[in-house]
Parts: sequence; structure tokens; C-alpha cells
Amino acid sequence: MSTYLDATVQLDRDMRFVATSATGHQMTMDASPEGGGHDAGPMPIELVLMGLGGCTAMDVLGILRKMRQDVTDYRIEVHGTRRDEHPKVFTDVTVEHIVTGHHLSPAAVEKAVTLSWEKYCSVGAMLEVTAHMTHTWRLVEAPLASAA
Repeated sequence: MSTYLDATVQLDRDMRFVATSATGHQMTMDASPEGGGHDAGPMPIELVLMGLGGCTAMDVLGILRKMRQDVTDYRIEVHGTRRDEHPKVFTDVTVEHIVTGHHLSPAAVEKAVTLSWEKYCSVGAMLEVTAHMTHTWRLVEAPLASAA
């Protein structure tokens, strides 16, 4: 059975649009000043990278929590390169996972990232059609809380 998702995109003014999800969440999108916009929100192509980061972050953190890893902070940096001609699709995307915690298992983090990449992240699966995807990760040992 297929799952359907809906969204509405409504012109606000100039090149600014308000996107509304079926669940009622809204986000303003705008073009750059060069494209007739006012830079009042992310460009739609930026939302693709943001969506990829969010998709894989939710996967990885959920998996690490199930593995009982003590994650205290987690950041993803997504870097995309687009081709010069239209349509300017992504050709290369690098996803860097920076996982902070106490005594994190490198094997657990690697497994979580790999599962997200190979099995769970729908956004990544769509991007892989046009882009070479690279996933990296690094661990940061969180400082111990001091007793006051």
C-alpha cells in the first residue's frame, strides 16, 4: 500500500511562497535577490539538503538510542554540489554526522549511519538517483558533568 503526502504552496508576494504541509506546518520559501526574491526564507533547493539532514538525523539518532548509546548532542552538516546547466540537480552530496556523547561505540555509530543510508532514509534514496552520496561520521567525547 502506498502512502500519500500532501502540501500546498501559495504565493505570498514577489517570489516568496508559503508552503503548508497536510499537518498544518508552514515554511516560507523565497528566491535570492538575483532571482527576484528578498531572501526571506530558504530556497527550495536548500530545503532538499535540509530534508536530507533531517531524514538521516532522525534515523541515526533513533537507532543509536535503541542501541542505548549515550548521545548528548548530534549535528549533521550537508554539502551539495550542483551541475551548472539546467536542471541544476545535485551531482555530489556529502553528509557528515558529528555525534557527541559519553563512551560512544564507533561500531554502533557506523552501523546506525549505514542503516540510515542503505535502508531507511527516503530523501537520500531519491537523491542517489542523480548524486554521488558520501557519508562520513566522527565522534566527540562529551565532557563529564561537574559536581557542584
